[in-house]
Amino acid sequence: MKRLIFLAAAFFSILICYQLMVIIDDRDSENERGPDSYPAEYFWLQRTFPFGKADNDVYRKALQQRKQMPGILKKNSALSWKFAGPENIGGRMVDVEFDPSDGNTVYAAAATGGVFVSYDKGLNWHAVFDDQAVLTIGDIAIDPVNTQTLYVGTGEANGGHNNFPGGGVYKSTDGGETWEFMGLGNTASIGRIVVDPLNPQRVFVAAVGSYFAPNPERGVYVSEDGGASWTQSLFVSDSTGAIDLVMDQANPDYMLAAMWERVRRPVERSGTHLYGNSSGIYRTTDGGKSWQELGPSTGLPDAELERVGRIGLAMYPGDTKILYALYNDGSEITGLYRSNDGGDSWTKTDANPTGNTFSWYFGQVRVHPTNPDMVYALDIAFSRSENGGNSWPLDYGYSPSYEGLHVDHHALAFHPDDPDYLIDGNDGGLNISTDGGLNWIKVSRLPVTQFYEIGLDKTNPWRYYGGTQDNGTLRTAGGLTDDWEKVLGGDGFYVLVSPDDPGIIYCEWQWGNLYRYEESNGSYYDIVTDEMENDPHNWSTPVAMDPQNSQILYYGTNRLWRSEDRGNNWAAVSGNLTRDLPDSRVGTITTISISPQNSELLYVGTDDGLVWVTMDYGLNWQNISDSLPFRWVTRVLADPVDEAAVYVTFSGLRWKDPQPHIFKSADFGQNWQDISSNLPDAPLNAIAVDSLNNDIIYVGSDVGAFYSADGGFSWDILGESLPAVVINDMKIHPLTHELVAGTHGRSIYTLDLDRIVAIKDMKGRAAGGYRLQQNYPNPFNPLTNIGFQTGDLGFVSIFVYNTLGQKVATLVNKQMNAGNYTVQWDATGFAGGVYFYRLVSDKGIVSTKKMILIR
Repeated sequence: MKRLIFLAAAFFSILICYQLMVIIDDRDSENERGPDSYPAEYFWLQRTFPFGKADNDVYRKALQQRKQMPGILKKNSALSWKFAGPENIGGRMVDVEFDPSDGNTVYAAAATGGVFVSYDKGLNWHAVFDDQAVLTIGDIAIDPVNTQTLYVGTGEANGGHNNFPGGGVYKSTDGGETWEFMGLGNTASIGRIVVDPLNPQRVFVAAVGSYFAPNPERGVYVSEDGGASWTQSLFVSDSTGAIDLVMDQANPDYMLAAMWERVRRPVERSGTHLYGNSSGIYRTTDGGKSWQELGPSTGLPDAELERVGRIGLAMYPGDTKILYALYNDGSEITGLYRSNDGGDSWTKTDANPTGNTFSWYFGQVRVHPTNPDMVYALDIAFSRSENGGNSWPLDYGYSPSYEGLHVDHHALAFHPDDPDYLIDGNDGGLNISTDGGLNWIKVSRLPVTQFYEIGLDKTNPWRYYGGTQDNGTLRTAGGLTDDWEKVLGGDGFYVLVSPDDPGIIYCEWQWGNLYRYEESNGSYYDIVTDEMENDPHNWSTPVAMDPQNSQILYYGTNRLWRSEDRGNNWAAVSGNLTRDLPDSRVGTITTISISPQNSELLYVGTDDGLVWVTMDYGLNWQNISDSLPFRWVTRVLADPVDEAAVYVTFSGLRWKDPQPHIFKSADFGQNWQDISSNLPDAPLNAIAVDSLNNDIIYVGSDVGAFYSADGGFSWDILGESLPAVVINDMKIHPLTHELVAGTHGRSIYTLDLDRIVAIKDMKGRAAGGYRLQQNYPNPFNPLTNIGFQTGDLGFVSIFVYNTLGQKVATLVNKQMNAGNYTVQWDATGFAGGVYFYRLVSDKGIVSTKKMILIR
């Protein structure tokens, strides 16, 4: 049944997030999607299918490959990425740390976007970790003696949404200006780092370890030489890592560590657990030489008898015998425990802070620096107690008016000189309170939004769209970095803008909940039918629009669906296109591509490694994946110029042997050529092919952006000023010839591609003496002249293309002697706008330029 939601635009941005969260919870309940089917599985399953595991060193090896690339374009300042925003939305933050000697200086860690520093108490921020190979962060520590010395533990420890393994510990001795790798590269994720204030050369690391597989690099590590070498101080099992660690600043030999048994195997449902009998709290009084488990005899839960999952720890600085421990059972909070004697005995408080069905995603507890009874619990809600946890009168949770706080809280820091000045880190960025948490303001400039997909308004090159993690579907109205607004709530994914009426926007939240938003009347139409709802869905359900007819939409479940009337009515145009693998979470379409040259030519790819083509508008389908890898298909892309050409990209982390990640076919997928060449062995998530020169291919991977100027024969790093962040989507705007990249942790960047085409053209001219001149006059109406030079006898063509990449005129197409020529184009009858003209010779030389027809 279709639902029509009429909401005034002024209220929608506030209310829709709350309302959709309720809908999401209801739908998850209906489909029995519990904690074992949160998007962590989606991201990890995508990258490890079909093995369910990966080489522990896979990301470090891929990043080493990246470093070895020539970097010709990376060093070219003319090829610099431009930040496009948003910086006013935010994204998931996992740690905040004030400089203990200078309260104006504060550091913050983004889950997948690196490390930032502020010199004005958190109001303004700039990145300080972008030159490093890995931007997924777990924790930051500041040397309390020399506060210019910083430690960063990579690999987000929350183990929930869309996180990526880290690459160990990094150290800076100049406040973040430069960094040095300090080892522990196989720890995968780090929950906490603490530095001994009496001996700053002694550093402790709480390593959580692998998200989805047992590994021995877990537990508490200690370095006695400032991180130069490490010793494992506490090890419980290869499935149990250290998630939290607190230290007595006056007696650093006294510490408590929280150990969490966590293995989330993404394929085998029975193997997934976020709790276990080896979870618990350990204490040392000799600096980690020995550890004692604080068991049920002290008043803590008995992990043999009840479920014990993640545990958060807090130690009161004024009396370090006062401790708090926040327990969950692998699902929701089960209790807050307090000790007044250093952990010898614990008492459960009478009331629990608000929890929900995935409290393992948070697990943080803090105590006020000067009031031992004021305790903060961080979960979906932000809660504060003033009586040691017996009641929680301050509780900002699922409410349309949660005082400016985004839900999902991971970090909380107190100003060293004013403990009522707080900075909270959550899935919406950072918030500041000056009154102990009663009222909050949002940090307005923080470029850490995590995009899943992006969308373009083809009529307005400055209006970008995109679906994001926990921040909905966003857009910028005027192309500014700080004017982004929410169009739809939930986790945003595919977003399509009608080129005929840009006020019609198709956007979705997780599991394929697709809406048509009509801006003219402010209405949202749920356009997914009951029959479509009952099909299997991907967390990121693909949606596509026919490039030649904006009325025609496609939607992928395990079947392909088509609507020819903007989503009012749908019909399945295929049967089940997946393998129907048993006992598996795969079995859906992940990508759809319609040929810009031929609307009857369609391709789809699936999460279980199949690629299909239909050449008759869906009447007949052919499986064209026999020679392709058995990996998750991330994109299929029909070539924008050559109707017979098609590309396919794959996810997949290396397990034993290297795997290719991109293939090209010149014959509708009948035969495939591996064009991975020297690309790093890492998942590919995005691809774009230049319509002005389809030898130029752009890809986005888990380790940044790359480009090939020779059809995939060789690859290079694409541009500069873009860190090695995960790139999930890429699109080329037809009006500006601009590449738009949606990153998963650093918002959106753009790159002018004219310079890249020019570099390719210059190489061609050097090889053969060919040259294409700028047309004159330009702009023109309706006549313009195009000069060109040929270097020798050969066949030469000059074609004109519109902004959709469609050939609209042939000006030259014959054999010509060497010489200088001029050809005229009469554009009578053509619509005003941008056009491109291209010279192609039989010597393999291609040159393209832009011209403007005015009316």
